Amino acid sequence: MNTELNIPNHVAIILDGNRRWARKRGMTPQEGHYKGFTNLESLADYVFAKGVKVLSVYAFSTENFSRAKDEVDYLMDLFAVAFKKYFERQNKNNVRIVFSGRREPLPKKVLKMIDEVTEKTKDNTGPIFNICVNYGGRPEIVDTTKKICEMVKNGEISIDDIDEDLFTKNLYQDLPAIDLMIRTSGELRLSNFLLWQNAYAEFYFPEVEFPGFDEKEFDKALEVFDKRNRRFGGQ
Repeated sequence: MNTELNIPNHVAIILDGNRRWARKRGMTPQEGHYKGFTNLESLADYVFAKGVKVLSVYAFSTENFSRAKDEVDYLMDLFAVAFKKYFERQNKNNVRIVFSGRREPLPKKVLKMIDEVTEKTKDNTGPIFNICVNYGGRPEIVDTTKKICEMVKNGEISIDDIDEDLFTKNLYQDLPAIDLMIRTSGELRLSNFLLWQNAYAEFYFPEVEFPGFDEKEFDKALEVFDKRNRRFGGQ
């Protein structure tokens, strides 16, 4: 592979297709989610090794709470136990881990994991791993708007101070704009994922479900990105 590829600074991935991957193999949704998790472990390492500075992943949306209770309970256990062990390893790799999303109604064990991991990695100076849990793009914009309104109300800023930069700084996380947005499994929609941050992202929609989206598949995404002509509304 060409080592001179233009590497995106911020990559976002919608981890789609775990259940479909499992269904095709006669497995349970839980087995599909676990396979997706183990794939994310190795894939994130590879993404950072390629030079990507920020990786955002859609791990659990606000709408996912409407799924079957046993599936939701399994995912919460996965976040609280398996993800914590993985994050401890990433801490040793100098990765800063942050979380985006609303805290309610996440269970206490997940909130404890989020707080512990955030605190332990806050001073790390390497890549940033942004985990979107109980996340929705519209709720984030609403929450940010409310936060800025409170700042105006309290006299911290004036209405004239509000611009795109201020809004960005008050999102769940102040991160660079997304360069490459990937959704696996062939679905052609954002599903309420990082709507503000995806304004000028390049989109890539591979057919493969996320458990099969390996290093070779990510290399294909980089090759596609490298060929895109990013004009940001200009010529």
